Amino acid sequence: FTTKGRVFQLKAYEIPQAQRTAKGTPIVNFLQLAGGEKITSVLPLDKLAKSKYLFFATEKGLVKKVEIDAFANVRRSGLIAIKIKDDDKLIWTKPTSGDDHIQLVTAMGQAIRFKETDVRDMGRNAAGVRGIRLKKQGDAVVGMGIIKNDKEKVKKLELLAILEHGFGKRSAVGLYKVQGRGGSGVKTAKVTPKTGKLINAFIVNAETMEAKDIIIISEKGQVIRLPFKSVSQLGRDTQGVRLMRFKEESDKVACVTWV
Repeated sequence: FTTKGRVFQLKAYEIPQAQRTAKGTPIVNFLQLAGGEKITSVLPLDKLAKSKYLFFATEKGLVKKVEIDAFANVRRSGLIAIKIKDDDKLIWTKPTSGDDHIQLVTAMGQAIRFKETDVRDMGRNAAGVRGIRLKKQGDAVVGMGIIKNDKEKVKKLELLAILEHGFGKRSAVGLYKVQGRGGSGVKTAKVTPKTGKLINAFIVNAETMEAKDIIIISEKGQVIRLPFKSVSQLGRDTQGVRLMRFKEESDKVACVTWV
């Protein structure tokens, strides 16, 4: 799935196997991408069998769901998955059951949790509906999580938030009450000049993450690896704790992952 809302399908064996240190083959050799179009989500088809829909979220807060069967035959030149405006980008594509909850988080520290059923099934050419209302100019969605509609499972879930100046925290998903789609949500982080904006936000299972490490990478290539359990669990309206210090004052967090 690309920033311009298109979907392509590629067989894994069509991509040449390479050494770990190799730079790889340009993706334009395999897919007919337009100028400025970038890949934002990659989904393995064999793991979608138990899901009913694909749920989309854009940078400007629009959401949409489409039945997975609508993508059964993706031609070589690609298909439209969601109609995207020129000033927006498709960033997240995730499989859902049809009865899940959706959580959206913005750079300015707002978050909303709503029922997937609030979004009707649409065709591929539809533009979607408002998932979260961005209150401040320059705000954008930085995270989308899928929450199973199961009270026992929700108790184990947390929202992991990482801010651009190296701060981060964990907050229990239970702190985010279910609201109607399209509102401005609730405060999920205290964004200040000291912390910077949110860069990434993830829904994680605290039990399975307990033994994992988080890796934070900065724009200038600085990397830190720290245990997930070393990230403090705090309330919603807090700025978090410092997880990373930068060697250069102008550096910022670029991305986050875990192993």
